Amino acid sequence: MEDKLDKLEQNRSFTPAEAQETPEETPDPFVKLEARYQELDEKIQKYCSPEERARIRTAFEFARDSHQGQLRKDGSPYITHPLEVAHLVAELGLDSDSIMAALLHDTIEDTEATHEEVAKRFSPTVADLVEGVTKLTKMNFASTEEKQMENLRKMLMAMAKDVRVILIKICDRVHNIRTLEYQSERKQREKALETLEIYAPIAHRLGMQRMKWEMEDRSLMYLDPVAYRDISEELARQAAAHATFMENIQEQITARLEKEGIKGTVYGRVKHVYSIYRKMYAQNKELSEIFDLYAFRVIVDDIPTCYSVLGCIHDMYKMVLGRFKDYIGTPKPNMYQSLHTTVIGSEGIPFEVQIRTWEMHHMAEYGVAAHWKYKQGLKNKKLGTEDTFAWIRRLLENQQDTESGEFIRSLKVDLFADEVFVFTPNAEVINLPAGATPIDFAYAIHSAVGNSMTGAKVNGRIVGFDYQLKSGEIVEIITSKNAKGPSRDWMKLAKSNQARSKIRQWFKREKREENVAHGRAMFESELKHLGLTIGMLTTEEMLPHILEKVRFNSLEEMYAAIGYGGASAQKCANRARDELVHQDRQQAEKLAAQRAAAEQAAAEREASTALDSGVAKAGNKKHSVSGVIVSGMTECMVKFAKCCTPVPGDPIVGFITRGYGVSVHRADCPNAVAGMENPQEKDRWIKVSWDPDSLNTYKTSLDLIAKDRPGLAMDITTVMASSKINILGMNVNVLPDGYAKMNLVVEVRAQSEVTTIMNKLNQVRGVYQVSRVSG
Repeated sequence: MEDKLDKLEQNRSFTPAEAQETPEETPDPFVKLEARYQELDEKIQKYCSPEERARIRTAFEFARDSHQGQLRKDGSPYITHPLEVAHLVAELGLDSDSIMAALLHDTIEDTEATHEEVAKRFSPTVADLVEGVTKLTKMNFASTEEKQMENLRKMLMAMAKDVRVILIKICDRVHNIRTLEYQSERKQREKALETLEIYAPIAHRLGMQRMKWEMEDRSLMYLDPVAYRDISEELARQAAAHATFMENIQEQITARLEKEGIKGTVYGRVKHVYSIYRKMYAQNKELSEIFDLYAFRVIVDDIPTCYSVLGCIHDMYKMVLGRFKDYIGTPKPNMYQSLHTTVIGSEGIPFEVQIRTWEMHHMAEYGVAAHWKYKQGLKNKKLGTEDTFAWIRRLLENQQDTESGEFIRSLKVDLFADEVFVFTPNAEVINLPAGATPIDFAYAIHSAVGNSMTGAKVNGRIVGFDYQLKSGEIVEIITSKNAKGPSRDWMKLAKSNQARSKIRQWFKREKREENVAHGRAMFESELKHLGLTIGMLTTEEMLPHILEKVRFNSLEEMYAAIGYGGASAQKCANRARDELVHQDRQQAEKLAAQRAAAEQAAAEREASTALDSGVAKAGNKKHSVSGVIVSGMTECMVKFAKCCTPVPGDPIVGFITRGYGVSVHRADCPNAVAGMENPQEKDRWIKVSWDPDSLNTYKTSLDLIAKDRPGLAMDITTVMASSKINILGMNVNVLPDGYAKMNLVVEVRAQSEVTTIMNKLNQVRGVYQVSRVSG
């Protein structure tokens, strides 16, 4: 019979002191690697056959060779990471395929190995598990949020087929969060936040409390290190007092159980750091003001004994009203079962007592993984069946018509929100997210019930559609065959994504014309805010690029999606604007290149008879080239200096180059001023002037400094367009202090146009400096 107390020690949660632990250094990393593998082999030999262990060894060697030469941030061989993930998977007791997949989980993503090769060497099942864990690294995404959404969607799809995918992924994330100290500060915060918002709640949804606690505490270390340190140090200072209190309570409960002839195991723990942090943050309290820091578990052999122990606890201590929960009679969706009660001891300190069987305890510690580790001893035949994980498929179905931002937000609601448990009139239990309304309840029963709902009763009393349901209430939905269907306002009242998705589907199916009209009005309203019109997007040249950017086949399809809530009008308008700016910039660059090529060809023809100095034969007749009259010359090649980009109206001077004709500078150009003072070059500077009859256009450069903000580039291009100024080039650099430096190459006819456009640009919100480029 297994030693249950040893199990409890193995299952203990992450503690603050462990945060700074580092493995003992070994001179040869490969000696250490082999030793660590032997430790893995010792773990798995308890439940893996010799043939399975041999396959696992082959997988280890394949992964080690595939990652040869790759190093982690701490300088260790990369294979150490998959090996540690395999250790965590083995601790969950997962099968040999899972352990092989853990060892191989980065090979498809980070090495030359392919899905086909892994399937051939090991098995299609192992290859599918590896593929399910692999991120979408070779695809281009419009935003980080979209990349995160697609990675999560891919993982959930694989998880719906085989839940072992998410178990391996959680083990992968646990080891990554353990070694986060070697990443940059920005990467630390990004990974910690993603872990706290996505992976820890998924672990909770799957009942894997031990890993959930560790991920929460370690994430907090990087997201709020000051608070983490303060709580940890305070807990350390009070450690002796905590130990004394828990020892006394444990002895009292143990003695009472022995007196009643009840066989059970009792132990206590202090709540983990993140749990305390959340309570301090939510209730705005100091640590000294939080009293329910303690939780005790009583583990017995069967369910009737759980209720007997509950009676003993309530007889020994004063019960806190409203704090009793029976998760044995009504299990949580993640299969968690236990009796919870909060009581107050003789010292006046409240503490929680959780009472469960050993089977329930294994489920609470390992969640769905307990199906594999303890399947021989469990009586619950539903564990691991398709029905158990139907919520994953429902979640994916509910996300079909949502954008990345909505997907992430609704995912958090579906997986991670607190829950309420309500009853149908037939006493069937329906679990909903906290804050759910009768609308959520109706659609949880069936989409037809929600679509035909006209009213609702709670405990026999009629309530409004915005009524927030409470646990234990009996809900009845009033329906009518003549109901007109859901209202658009229901989208705002519904809390669950399941209800919102079904409402969207109804509007998508039943109200297409209305959706198109509603969506068009919303889209055009957003365009108006951006200073655009629909006509700017629907030209023959522009429309295909816009549709590709917003990812719809037609504008009508986009309008319909916006109308039923499947797309955001604001995001579509922003993407259209960005593409408009991009296409305008590309067109300007193309025209500039063509014009430059034509000018270069003409200049080369004119220079064919030039002297070695670039000066053609002199003459008395004034003749302009490119709009510039060169004193004493009738034919020569003229070019405009890029350092100061002169335009008509600017005082100018000319410099006779060697082989390239005359270079025209602004008279105040620093290069010209310095050159005219240089004795060796003084004689090469000549008089030039603008031809008043010229109709040419000229390039010049402007520098802008502005506060960086969304829409800045669009506002600037709008000013230029309204002034009929052609932009030939634009370059933007975002500065570390939140400002942006922008260089514009524009086409003008005279210096007066430059002055006008500079004045207009100075009026754009956030722009605080506009200047001509001068040397």
